[in-house]
Amino acid sequence: MGRGANGVIMKVWRADDYRLRVTSTEAVTDKCQRIGFTAGGLLADHPVHPTQFIRLWIPDAETDKLHHRAFTTIDQDPASDHFHIEFAVHTGPASVWAQRAKVGDEIEASVLGSKFELPETPPSEYLLFGDTASLPAINSLLDAIGDVPARVFLEWQYESDQTLPVRNKPHHQVTWLQRVDDGRLLREQAQAISCPADAFAWVACDGHTTRSIVKTLKTSHNMAKSQLKYQAYWK
Repeated sequence: MGRGANGVIMKVWRADDYRLRVTSTEAVTDKCQRIGFTAGGLLADHPVHPTQFIRLWIPDAETDKLHHRAFTTIDQDPASDHFHIEFAVHTGPASVWAQRAKVGDEIEASVLGSKFELPETPPSEYLLFGDTASLPAINSLLDAIGDVPARVFLEWQYESDQTLPVRNKPHHQVTWLQRVDDGRLLREQAQAISCPADAFAWVACDGHTTRSIVKTLKTSHNMAKSQLKYQAYWK
């Protein structure tokens, strides 16, 4: 199958390519499929860090096209060359592939150099805004921040979303908000919160919601650029 223009871009940017093999499949909910992979040496070449992501080349079941999609890796184990990815189950080639995947199946992946480091000086609190698409990345952050308090605000679309595992500890507060009016409740929550002067915010929602929340944090809560990390996870 052809990679098309995205494949050319990956070559120009000198992405590293790998072949992954499926080791396990699990339906976490009716809308989430968790798949284990051998990493093909990927974790040896790219040290593990919170929110680490790779790009999968998803085969289209109806055409000879490969679709280019980014996914967060979770529970990475460099010693055994293994990690997991959680796929949202909806429409589209990635969902179809994840639901049909069997142990032993292989898929190609590319890495452009995912990078993220926690603040060198821990903040008094983390503020995390996301949804089910960015929940794997948020869980990796909750694993990494240790004893620092955090407030986590998550959007849900399907009733079962609220049963997805969140790796919060007793000092982490999790609030689920239904997605209505293109993210209105999450945007209002960002406006309403109290925000410590040295807080650190991580925002990863759809593009419009992400931009709106970041603007609110900067203008209404006076957060500096160094206190923010954000990325639109979908359109």
